[in-house]
Amino acid sequence: MAQSVSANKRIRQNATHRARNRWRLRAMRLAIKAFQDKLSHGSVDEAIQAYRAAARQIDRSLAKGVIHKNQAARRKSRLNTLLKARATA
Repeated sequence: MAQSVSANKRIRQNATHRARNRWRLRAMRLAIKAFQDKLSHGSVDEAIQAYRAAARQIDRSLAKGVIHKNQAARRKSRLNTLLKARATA
């Protein structure tokens, strides 16, 4: 158990930041799932809109430090590859 005032404050801050990061990660994953759903069950135009929303969420997670820049680039690249394959098929 933390003894000092500053240690207690850090515990409170860590809990807040952890909750916020988990929320951002969940929002990003939901956007990716929505894209995959539109890719398999929707039109190409709907999939493009969903891709843009997912890429925006990924970029926000990157900007806030929730994910690494290489992970963000990899996720967007894989989603874009799926989108291009669907568009040409």
